[in-house]
Amino acid sequence: MSTTVAPSRPTPLAPAAENDVAGHRVPSAGQWMSTTGGRIAPSGEAWLEAVFWFYKYGPYASSGSHGPKKFGTTTWRMAKAIAHLTECRPSVGNLVQWLKLSERTVKYHLAMLRESGLLTYRSKGTRVSGTGGRASEFERTIPQVFDDAAGIRTGPSDTLIRSVRGFSQDTIPLLKELHAAARPPRRKKRTKGTNRRSVKGTSGTPPCTPIVVGTSSSSTAGDLHSPSENKLASGQHKSPAPKKPTRRKLNTTGRRYQLAAELIQQVGWLHRAAVPRIAWIVRHVADAGWSAAEVIALVGLQAPARRVHRPSGFLASRLKGAHLLYDTPAKRAAIVDHWRDSRPAEHDRHADWWQDDLRRPASRAVARELEAAFAQLQQAAAPEPEERELAVGDDGLVALEQLTRDEVIEMRAAALKDPDLVRVTLTTCGETYARRLYTSALVDRVQRIARLGRTIVHTWRPA
Repeated sequence: MSTTVAPSRPTPLAPAAENDVAGHRVPSAGQWMSTTGGRIAPSGEAWLEAVFWFYKYGPYASSGSHGPKKFGTTTWRMAKAIAHLTECRPSVGNLVQWLKLSERTVKYHLAMLRESGLLTYRSKGTRVSGTGGRASEFERTIPQVFDDAAGIRTGPSDTLIRSVRGFSQDTIPLLKELHAAARPPRRKKRTKGTNRRSVKGTSGTPPCTPIVVGTSSSSTAGDLHSPSENKLASGQHKSPAPKKPTRRKLNTTGRRYQLAAELIQQVGWLHRAAVPRIAWIVRHVADAGWSAAEVIALVGLQAPARRVHRPSGFLASRLKGAHLLYDTPAKRAAIVDHWRDSRPAEHDRHADWWQDDLRRPASRAVARELEAAFAQLQQAAAPEPEERELAVGDDGLVALEQLTRDEVIEMRAAALKDPDLVRVTLTTCGETYARRLYTSALVDRVQRIARLGRTIVHTWRPA
């Protein structure tokens, strides 16, 4: 880095640049993850830097007839509270309680953060009668206007839409100011009690002699003479081996709950079942050491049901007396091998995952949007003439080595905006193939969202 001393205060934007960003507003159609032009903030601190730039240099102006027109102290306080959320779902009620503001004020400033491109919808809150309201889920994003003003160069990224690749030397003072404003204040180290008492007892005038030097011949620190050389360490002494972390061994109840959670995650018709109830049903097979694959194989041995009305009762009837009949690991391994080679298992591996798992939403408007989205997905699109044919291996999957780097980046960016692509790949191609294509971080994120049991529907419009 250059050793040139930076000026003490950053130079404001040139008049031409101010005119370019003046009145910056993102329309409502561009406030969704599928249509946003910004990039995902890698951390809350990086997001606060962009918020502080909007707060101080003010390129945003609200279009509403009521409420604040530009960013203010209240907007900055709210942004600092949102930046510390692990999952960005800032409920209006929680913000009212935390910041001691009115509900209308909180809604005004949330709208300002959305219109400036700093908050982007992942899912919009609902007020469906009978199911209760749900808070909107946002993603902290950084708009392109901030990157241009701060001299930040970005490039494609598989997790953040765009990532920082460099910055201009001319904007270093501005970046330093933004970083200092977004950095959390450091906590003062607590001093010992003796030091606190000594500080309180001293007066404001400096002593005649330094504090570290005493006037008496004896020292309160004891004998401070250097040890002899034969007592010094040779440098060959080995430090004691660090203790290895010991994993907590599950007891009988923990093993039952673990098996129940695995079944609920892997079996489609058990997704809405309660873990404690399933744990009680599988208590006998869990105590006998059964795995989730063995339970699934046993349930699939008999003729599959067309519709499961009571998942817990259906599972209990299939597992009745199974721990007595298949009492050895060899017998259970045999049924697993038989199940994997059976035709029902082959059908389950190739069946569309969304045909049986989704239930009709309570809202009629959401149901219409869902039906329209599925109708568009089912329409067979004609292959474009410039598409090239890719070779398929013996396992029926396309070898990822045939894809170019730009194609992989484009597919990962599309999966970041639409998690359903990752879910379909997991179901049809397997977890190993999906992790190679979309990275383990993105697959883990989609699986974590799927375990929460939320269904996010976005309106899709052709370009």
